[in-house]
Amino acid sequence: MLKDVEQIPSFPDLEKGILKLWEENKSFEKLVQKNKGQKKWSFFDGPITANNPMGVHHAWGRTYKDVFIRHRAMQGFDQRYQNGFDCQGLWVEVVVEKDLNLNSKKEIMEYGLDNFSTKCRERVEKFSKIQTQQSIRLGQWMDWENSYYTMNDSNIETIWHFLKKCHEKGWLYQGHRCMPWCTRCGTSLSQHELHDSYHDMKHRSVTLHLPIVERPGEYIMVWTTTPWTLSANTALAVNPNLDYAKVEWEGKILYLSKGTLSRLKKGAKELGVIKGKDLVGLHYRGPMEIPARQKLELCIVPWETVGEEEGTGVVHIAPGCGAEDYELSKTQNLSVIVPIDESGYYVSSDFGPLYGKRTSQVVDIVFSHLKEHGYFYDSENYEHRYPVCWRCQDELVFRLVDEWFIRCDEIRVPMKKAAASVEWMPEYAGMHMQNWLDNMGDWCISRRRFWGLPLPFFKCDACGKWTVVGSKKELQQLALSGMDSLKELHRPWIDDVKISCSHCGHKGLSRVSEVGDCWLDAGIIPFSTLDYMNEDKTYWKEWYPCEFITEMIEQVRLWFYSLLFMSVTLEDKAPYKKVLTYSAVVDEEGAYFSKTKGNAIPFDVAAEKIGADLMRWMYAGQNNRSNLRFGYKPAEEVRRKILNFWNVYRFYVTYARLDNPDVTKEIPLDKMPELDRWLLCRLHSSLQLINHKMQNYEVAAVTKETEELWDDLSNWYLRRSRRRFWKSENDQDKSSAYYTLYTTLKTLCLALAPIIPFTTEYIYQNLVRGTEPNAPESVHHNQYPVAQEDKIDRALLEDMEIAMQVCTMGHATREVAKTKVRQPLPCLMVKLEKEQDKRGIERFTEIIKDELNVKAIQFVQNTEEFHTYDIKPNLKLLGKKYGKKMDILKEALAKLDPKEVGHKVTNKQSVEIVMEGEQVSLAPEEILAAQKKDENFCTSQDKDMTIVLDTRVTQELKEEGAMRDFMRQIQSMRKEADFQVSDHIHILYQTENEFLRKAIQNYASYIMQETLCDSIQEGVPQGNFQKEMDLGEGKILLSVARK
Repeated sequence: MLKDVEQIPSFPDLEKGILKLWEENKSFEKLVQKNKGQKKWSFFDGPITANNPMGVHHAWGRTYKDVFIRHRAMQGFDQRYQNGFDCQGLWVEVVVEKDLNLNSKKEIMEYGLDNFSTKCRERVEKFSKIQTQQSIRLGQWMDWENSYYTMNDSNIETIWHFLKKCHEKGWLYQGHRCMPWCTRCGTSLSQHELHDSYHDMKHRSVTLHLPIVERPGEYIMVWTTTPWTLSANTALAVNPNLDYAKVEWEGKILYLSKGTLSRLKKGAKELGVIKGKDLVGLHYRGPMEIPARQKLELCIVPWETVGEEEGTGVVHIAPGCGAEDYELSKTQNLSVIVPIDESGYYVSSDFGPLYGKRTSQVVDIVFSHLKEHGYFYDSENYEHRYPVCWRCQDELVFRLVDEWFIRCDEIRVPMKKAAASVEWMPEYAGMHMQNWLDNMGDWCISRRRFWGLPLPFFKCDACGKWTVVGSKKELQQLALSGMDSLKELHRPWIDDVKISCSHCGHKGLSRVSEVGDCWLDAGIIPFSTLDYMNEDKTYWKEWYPCEFITEMIEQVRLWFYSLLFMSVTLEDKAPYKKVLTYSAVVDEEGAYFSKTKGNAIPFDVAAEKIGADLMRWMYAGQNNRSNLRFGYKPAEEVRRKILNFWNVYRFYVTYARLDNPDVTKEIPLDKMPELDRWLLCRLHSSLQLINHKMQNYEVAAVTKETEELWDDLSNWYLRRSRRRFWKSENDQDKSSAYYTLYTTLKTLCLALAPIIPFTTEYIYQNLVRGTEPNAPESVHHNQYPVAQEDKIDRALLEDMEIAMQVCTMGHATREVAKTKVRQPLPCLMVKLEKEQDKRGIERFTEIIKDELNVKAIQFVQNTEEFHTYDIKPNLKLLGKKYGKKMDILKEALAKLDPKEVGHKVTNKQSVEIVMEGEQVSLAPEEILAAQKKDENFCTSQDKDMTIVLDTRVTQELKEEGAMRDFMRQIQSMRKEADFQVSDHIHILYQTENEFLRKAIQNYASYIMQETLCDSIQEGVPQGNFQKEMDLGEGKILLSVARK
């Protein structure tokens, strides 16, 4: 039995009720069981960082995942439904440090590494539970009890297996490199972590003039934006092929590149030009006179990459503080100074006044030192792009350290081949991947932190070789001690394990202290979650590679890259077949969400305010190439669209509760009115597109098509069919209307269930389960609907499209003419450019006439006759000719039909007038005929069609219009009185207007039929529901009373 439907639902409350229903019915579990053993569809979930509650920006990707998982489930595919949590790395450590008020790695060690790791795990466990509940609130169906956690031992030991493979291939090495370094976090970062970390910022740059030892009185000019690195300077570099200017300034000779002369102060005079090669080999003094630099031999070296886009064309070289500088030092045999420790403090008293200071604290000290020794020339605030730590946002430095790397040269080509086999959506994501692979450097996999993957590298002091442990089982076999207290594969417990060398058997090897890059954690999941370490790999083979993954576009160089790298290493193939990327969620103004800016929107707040389905529809409908502007104003527009669908559902239930129609028996197409056949045709045509787009992960096209179908359903089919539901007799026409509307609503529920699972489930439980008790328990247990080709009639669709176009134009034309739709008009004229369009208008003439409230439709060849003319005599030609008789001529001309005169003038024909009893012929050029709109007609044009409305209203038409308005007022009073749609009424009216009295008498039967009125009588209105109204022709007072 159908239940009554509220007019405007509270979507948040509705969704909470559905969540309870799903839980009580174990709807998800039953779906899993239903599809178990069927054809498999594999999906890998990109792990969400279990570090904070979700914001609305997390919900876009999670919506995509759930939409396509639900869709494939309704197609009958067996799935794993495994959610993932990213658990390790700086993103967790930094927040735990803040919670514990710890400000350095030293303080962490003092707090106790075991305590710190425990706190990290506790935070992950806490927020993974919160995110699980939030994801459930979003509507995600996943096997939450079987979520994977990257901190688990199974994940860690599978990464060990990968690292051992890299070692066996000869790719693993420990390198001495100048790495991007976060002094706050005390660790280096890898190339892929820097990609989006450059921000526009200002630094105090300095220009120096350093004395050339071999040439007293001559100086070379150098510029830098990082004054703190001057303490580590060991050379200057010039481009040997570049022109350098020799300049005199204040008695000194200065050298700088010719293209940078604008940097000089006033009074400088150019003396000549030399090549950079002429400066190579010269020695210089400075820039800092400190003990750490006393024994250095400082000279100018060649470097062909030196340019003059900025600075002086002379580059300050500090190999211990710059990656490119360090590479140059190896070819030029330069000294290397590493001035700072991992926290950014200068390491010893050899750095003079800088000792004990951080890099961020020494600019003024450096400047004072330079001025004191006469090296300072100028300073300015310089804006440039500079990297920050992706997690703590501190500015990075570059520091020479020993780190672990995976060599990439050998795997580059296989990775490019594997990436080319993947379908990337959009295509440019694949281009980004190819570009990234072309330019990727060796992967720095080590981090000098605590809560992360412990790198399984053990150095033997006896034979000098490295043992790389490939599994927990192997660790147990090699272990000499520490295994009894090894509660998990994390620091500090793993640090206590001592092993014997796998090469020479030497005992007591300790693991390196570093942990791994967090992208190793996520990149291994196609193996760690599928029991890859099992020897026969049966389960893994069933689910690898996955059919589909989706994450933000930035994951091309992060998760997608690490997945690809590790999969090609282990299996020489891509781990995914199709990849869908999307952009960022920003606020309504286009700004990125930020807690510090105060514009961040927590997911829970939005879900409580607008509901999950509105968010899901918003995300699903967004162009994935563009940022999504999230806000409550855009959400209100989405709400309006979904309510359009809801209102059609409510309409159906309202009348079906009265008539209890049998909609379970299919009505043959040839027994249906054309309007019903059209709607089913329209539905199945949409289903064709929807199935194709869902299969190809183009859900935005699905929402667009659906919104257009909702509009046609509500504003065309339902408006054209209302009387069929109102009428009291249950004839074939009414049965067909019920069957058609029910079938359409049910089919749409099933088709849209993956996108808006709550609303469709709610409607399904009442509409379908209330009609078909034996229907599947949940909308999500149904087979996904497919188009029935026999229901698609392209000619019918085209014809109705033309009819709808005419009606759309007609309504717009009425608005221009300021004529109410309730006022009947005599005729609609149509001029067509395409003859085939005539078929649709003729086929649906009666629908068009009723919709536009016109009495007839005529086809015309032109629309000139529906214009008139403003006729005037041409005074320039006729003034001298007729002089004082011009007034008589004007009167005679005004007596003629302006249309007839205008046509003759336009066609170069003379016009005959009668002046003072005599016939006078006027040449066409003697009359000015300006075309203008005829007030009796209103015209509009669109595409290949022009329509003209005849707006002349006869007394009979005026009477009918007044009665239509009268009936609308009665229906409005019924609604205000809260009468049921089935309630019959009595009407009493009183008016002094004879026109209205006569009109009511003439239309009494029609009024009674349309308003379920049993009697309409003139008399004094009675009862509580009375209303006085102005119907244009006069006022009337009436009352309505329930029978």
